[in-house]
Formats: sequence, structure tokens, C-alpha cells
Amino acid sequence: MNTPSSLLEHPSRRQFILQGLAATGAALVGGPAVAAPSATASQPVSESLVTTLYGTLDEAQRKALCFDFDHALRSKVDNNWHITPKPIRDVLNKDQQAMVREIFDKLHSDEYKAKVWEQFDQDNKGDGGFGSASIALFGEPGKGKFEFVLTGRHCTRRCDGNSLAGTAFGGPIFYGHAAKGFNEKPDHPGNVYWYQAKRANEVFAALDGKQREMALRPEGRGEAGNATVKLTGRKTGIEGIPMTELSSDQKDLVRKVLADLLLPFRKEDATEALGYIEKAGFDHLHMAFYKNQDVGNDGVWDVWQLEGPSMIWYFRGDPHVHCWAHIKDGVA
Repeated sequence: MNTPSSLLEHPSRRQFILQGLAATGAALVGGPAVAAPSATASQPVSESLVTTLYGTLDEAQRKALCFDFDHALRSKVDNNWHITPKPIRDVLNKDQQAMVREIFDKLHSDEYKAKVWEQFDQDNKGDGGFGSASIALFGEPGKGKFEFVLTGRHCTRRCDGNSLAGTAFGGPIFYGHAAKGFNEKPDHPGNVYWYQAKRANEVFAALDGKQREMALRPEGRGEAGNATVKLTGRKTGIEGIPMTELSSDQKDLVRKVLADLLLPFRKEDATEALGYIEKAGFDHLHMAFYKNQDVGNDGVWDVWQLEGPSMIWYFRGDPHVHCWAHIKDGVA
């Protein structure tokens, strides 16, 4: 299968992630674990902007948007929801909305953010575009633990300044796209995330008959909010083929899948996520494809996942793309 054109447009970003995988190859094949990156003294742009935004909120805005850090709502994830009832256009002034836009923008890589915006603008156009998004702030930015969460259709994103130790992306995230209608065609024309499934199908194409029997399962998991990305801590008994059953060349293809999954996100989050996956052990990952959810019955698997003891990345491309991700440094 040919490399998706969207990746050819962004070789430097993808190469950076692949180099990160290669640099810690010993950990990926069961060698010494590599420590995940720690917080630095200077905050990334998004976190700094969250602190600035918080400082501009008046009493009414804080009542509508701000919660204690340990509030149960902070860890929620779903495919189409609003974390607070009112959209930002009804709560924030124009300058504050611009800050929220920049926070979201800087959570993504320079190379892929235009595609992220294409998806968000298209999927939320019917509700009024970016102004229809909702946000919440947990804790007090600048004075302790905090987390900013933005939600909308096909979107749950977070930034927390590493307030949550051992948690990539600040917790479970969601992204997706319905490019040309709710029921997409088998080749998902215009879908900005379909390139990830094309890369995953390169892995399946490289498997032999016995390996395919292990990898191909009947039907993927259901979608039920946080339960969709519940981590088990298991190293065995996971659906799909374990990495121990793959050759080195086949493992390299899986690493390319990981690189492509992380392509849209900023460097800090991609590096942290890879660190936790590597620390848990690349060989404990399992990859599954689901035969009863094949759009168009063309043998190109629309639904698939990577799962390990402390990570899940579930790609559901039927009837359009939904992606659920959750990665931690171990499971309590």
C-alpha cells in the first residue's frame, strides 16, 4: 500500500517521531525502560495561555467554567459532547475566545494543525464553528495543579502542564471526522485521519496466514465514553496479535503506525506518549483488526486498535472516523 500523500507533505514531523522510537529501541524490544519526560520549568505555549486566560475571567465566567481539580468531570471523554452547557461564544469575550483558539492550535503539530482545523471547522460548522466549542478549567492555573479541557463534535483535548503525573495528553482524548456525510465511502474521501488506517492496513498486508488469523477478530469494542478506553494492565489476553509474533520488519511497520497516530500532536505530548508506551514494553502491545465492520467489504479494515497494559488507541472507521486514545505510565 502506498504511503498516504498527507504524510509525504509532512516528512520531517513523522521522521522526528520515528527517530524517537529508534533512539529507544532497547526498550521497545524488552531492554531497559526509558524514563518518560519530566516537567520543565518553562511551560509550553498552551499551558501559559491557560494561565493567562484564567486570569482574565470574571466572577460569572469562573462560576460557569471553573471547577476543583478533583472534580469527576475532569476525566470524562466522549465522541460528541460539551463539558459545560454554554458554548464559548456565549461565555467568553472575543479576546478570550481568541486565546482558547490559540490554546487548541498549539496542542497540535505545526505540520498537521491545518488538517486538524479542517476537521474541527467542518464537523462543527452546523453548530456555529469554533465558537460552539465548550471548555472547562480545573484547579487554579499558575498556583498549582490545573487542567484545561475543550470539547465539541469529534473533539476532546486537554492540557495540564504535567499536573497529572504519568498521564499522556492529560488524560483520555478523542478525535474524529465525518468528511462527506455520516456514512463515508470505503476509501473515506476527504477524511483527514484516514491516513492512519491506511498505515495500519500496511501491517495487516505484511502478515502471513497464521498471523492474520490471530490479528483478525469479529467486531470491535463498543463506544461508551470512558469505558471505551478503560485500561486493564494486562500483558496477555488482549485481542489481536502480540508484537512477539511479528518479525523485526513487521514491528517496524507497527512503529510507523504509532508515528502516524502521533503526527497531529505537539512534540511534548508525542514524546511523552511514546515514553510511556516504550516503558510498558513494545512487545506487550497487541494489534487487532475487525472483519465485521469492513465498510464496502473491500478487505481494507476500517476498524482496528493497538492495546497494551497501559495504553489503548482505538480507530473506528465505521461509518466514519472515531479515534479514542488513552496512555499512562502504568495502571494503578
